[in-house]
Amino acid sequence: MSRIGKSPIVIPAGVTVEVKDGIITVKGKNGQLTQEFSDVTVTVEGDQVQVERSSDHKDQRAKHGLYRSLISNMIVGVTEGFTKSLELVGVGYRASNQGQKLDLALGFSHNIVLEVAPEVTVETISEKGKNPIVKLTSFDKQLLGAVAAKIRGFRKPEPYKGKGVKFVGEVLRRKAGKSA
Repeated sequence: MSRIGKSPIVIPAGVTVEVKDGIITVKGKNGQLTQEFSDVTVTVEGDQVQVERSSDHKDQRAKHGLYRSLISNMIVGVTEGFTKSLELVGVGYRASNQGQKLDLALGFSHNIVLEVAPEVTVETISEKGKNPIVKLTSFDKQLLGAVAAKIRGFRKPEPYKGKGVKFVGEVLRRKAGKSA
């Protein structure tokens, strides 16, 4: 039995959850999210959402905890939201934004201009003597992770000096350089 899937999800005040034809819709103060589901039954009872499966088949066991986590993330997203911060480590690495356009200078011949989805808000922090930080905020955890991974993919941190785009708090595995 899935330990994650067994526990019910508490619906906070101000959030509505609707289940209809294999699609769950969660509405809150930050926005609205929808998610398709299959092989499990989702029931809304009062202020709780319960995810159950009908058998111990491998597919149903796999999806039981998955859909419970996805629904929980949707509820947290429409109430509190999610934040990811990326740090640009390297000489001359800069970040700036005008609305939803993120302009990154990562040591290539041209700057990288990325049009970020409207559901994700972008903020750039540049302080003298510190590495630039790109702060991404959204109510959709999946979309936020995808945008952050795309930005990190432009220049992944290298193992010798640690230069590149990394998540704030990410611990890099460093290698020793050439020894004379």
